Amino acid sequence: MALSPLACAGLLVGSFVLGGAAQSAWFAHPLSKRFTRPLDGGRTFRGRRIFGDNKTTRGFVVIVPATALAMAGLGTAALRLGLAVWPLSLPGLFLLGAVSALGLMLGELPNSFVKRQLDVEPGAPPKHRVGRVISAVADRLDSVVGALVGASLVVEPSWRMALYCLLIGPPIHGLFSVLLWVLGVKKRAG
Repeated sequence: MALSPLACAGLLVGSFVLGGAAQSAWFAHPLSKRFTRPLDGGRTFRGRRIFGDNKTTRGFVVIVPATALAMAGLGTAALRLGLAVWPLSLPGLFLLGAVSALGLMLGELPNSFVKRQLDVEPGAPPKHRVGRVISAVADRLDSVVGALVGASLVVEPSWRMALYCLLIGPPIHGLFSVLLWVLGVKKRAG
């Protein structure tokens, strides 16, 4: 049976929705604050922080295992229902979820680096209108592209599947940004 790009995209995005929900709950829990160590360790490049205070180990603690578990559960269910998704074993599905989530998190780092080098404060929008537009687009796409790169280490995503993810993923990412703002984790909803 040929793979369905839409079913594969749905599996990937669905796993991230469940992983993101777990991450949002984690961020709202006081225990998560113990893991708020900046990934850059406070180091600088050209006199500016590398990633800033918002990119911490706290973000990796739950999203990677939660997305891996979600992928394993949803993928197994999809295969049992006869959906045309990647025919991976349970460990293969777990690995797909884990490396995709790791890719999502690492995919956000170059954008953070560029913003710090342009003196954009962590959690704040750029001051110039064009910069705000570019930043908003990059903030929604960087994690999706990172997840697709991570997924490509385990499976071969088709261009149609990637396109579906790029169309579906950013609005969902935006909803999670609003949720994290409501929970008090982020300084702004965007």
